[in-house]
Amino acid sequence: MTLLIASWIAVLLFGAWCVAVLDNLALALIERRSAAGALTAPLYGAAALLRQQQNRTEAPDLLNWKLAPALYLGLAAAGVAVVPLAPGDILADLQAGIVLWGAVEALTVVVVFLHGWSANSMLALIGAYRYVAIGLPVMLLSMFVLIAAALPAESLAVSAIVESQRSLWNVVRQPLGLPLFLLLGLSLSFRGPFNYADSADLAGGTAAEVSGASRLLWEFARLAMLAAVAAMASTVFLGGYLGPVLPGPLWLLLKTAALLIVLVAASHLFARLSPARMLTLLWVVLLPLAFVDLLWAGVVAL
Repeated sequence: MTLLIASWIAVLLFGAWCVAVLDNLALALIERRSAAGALTAPLYGAAALLRQQQNRTEAPDLLNWKLAPALYLGLAAAGVAVVPLAPGDILADLQAGIVLWGAVEALTVVVVFLHGWSANSMLALIGAYRYVAIGLPVMLLSMFVLIAAALPAESLAVSAIVESQRSLWNVVRQPLGLPLFLLLGLSLSFRGPFNYADSADLAGGTAAEVSGASRLLWEFARLAMLAAVAAMASTVFLGGYLGPVLPGPLWLLLKTAALLIVLVAASHLFARLSPARMLTLLWVVLLPLAFVDLLWAGVVAL
């Protein structure tokens, strides 16, 4: 159990660091500058935030404002807890692990809204409301594709879903599922085309008034959440620890790293639509596609 807990913490820390490094490499590539220092830049950035003075707005809900970043990080940690590292090696081997992941998604919307609302600041509150508007339909995308992925296993346990992919990965059975689930990852961590909570047009949105250690924890939680999504996606759609020759945890690490590269690239390459257009895209295009994915999985299962 001690080893599992250490692995669980390592996945969060290493995953967040990997996302930060990939972000720096992507920016260096886009701006055509040297990528030297990309490996250590996240550490220097963290040190700078720790030295920063803490902001405080007028009459905030101080308890919730301070708790929100920790709760967000806790949700990312809970998501990683249901990911099996190898057969029998899972921190939270629940019969309804997919349901726990769904709860993580739903509570993320609550926590992000709480972060923006409790600051008692106009831009932070606008970011919070925009995130809720976009986040709720994205949760439905995830619900459809995860239920579809659970059908071949006839179980809601994440370990059972992995074992059901020994002959064929879910990404082959249900090709729409993985890209739709990756969109969820961008939304949960509000990155790239789904950055409606902490976007530049709102001067940082829900984090506009946050600085110092609280800002560091908030940014770390965003990175950890993206790593948790990549780990879950590689488990549910790419067979997780399954693979020849190499140890199971190493296969999971490689698949998760590959998906992180895709997610970071999407963060920097795709433009963000206006909130109204994004809502139209979600409700009119992406949700019907997710339902088609579920319907196809049900037909195949029958």
